[in-house]
Amino acid sequence: MEPLPVLIENSIQIAWNYLERTGEIEDAAVASRFLYDTIGLMIRRGERRRLALSNRAITAYKRFKQQRTQLGRAFA
Repeated sequence: MEPLPVLIENSIQIAWNYLERTGEIEDAAVASRFLYDTIGLMIRRGERRRLALSNRAITAYKRFKQQRTQLGRAFA
């Protein structure tokens, strides 16, 4: 089993690479914080599988980004 700091780093890196390649990242600081917080929460809840962490973080980030876009349109 990977040490937790390594697990977090690897999971974030997998998610980041995917989101960057697909053009999803617009604000690096927001994306970085979101991935760190999301993966950290899943780890605190007991998840330790790197690909599950990264895949769920990707899905959560896409949902978060879509909601931000819809909210922005509502106030435009």
